[in-house]
Amino acid sequence: MLWPFNHFRKPRLAPPGTIEAIYGMIVTQAREPIFYRDLGVPDTVNGRFDLLLLHLWLLLRRLRTAQGANGRATELSQALFDRFCEDMDDNLREMGIGDQTVPKRMRAFGEAFYGRVQAYDQAIEGGDGALAAAICKNILNGTGLDQAQRLAAYALATEADLGRTDEAALLLASFRFPPALTEDTTR
Repeated sequence: MLWPFNHFRKPRLAPPGTIEAIYGMIVTQAREPIFYRDLGVPDTVNGRFDLLLLHLWLLLRRLRTAQGANGRATELSQALFDRFCEDMDDNLREMGIGDQTVPKRMRAFGEAFYGRVQAYDQAIEGGDGALAAAICKNILNGTGLDQAQRLAAYALATEADLGRTDEAALLLASFRFPPALTEDTTR
């Protein structure tokens, strides 16, 4: 006899491949050449990490405001964070970091993530100037305030765009990030 459910298996929060699709969208957007070429983001491991964190934060921020049927938005947020951690672990191992050092580095990644989330959440409430200052410090290594202002304008435009995105589209990975550089971010 087949039972209709299994008490030992977690229910699927999204269709298969949704987490990978959304995380892939975040990574793809964070790798857009314009960020590095025109907006001063250092094309380094740290620069790419910080831009990935910015996009992950923007999406997680949007998911916090989603009601999500039966907590699906919260579960999706956790699954995306877990996928981010898996990606960071995989990248460390690919770079040849040893098994004993990986947990220390992962702890540092977690601290960086939560520190930036807190800084960006506080800054976004303070307006464009505060967010630009936080981006300048965290992504541009304290230089290039003009570029930081353009990145902040992009982040605010992205937040607004994600805010207009239907919750179902978010949960099913049927949305897109806005272009990396729009007319609003060039002023």
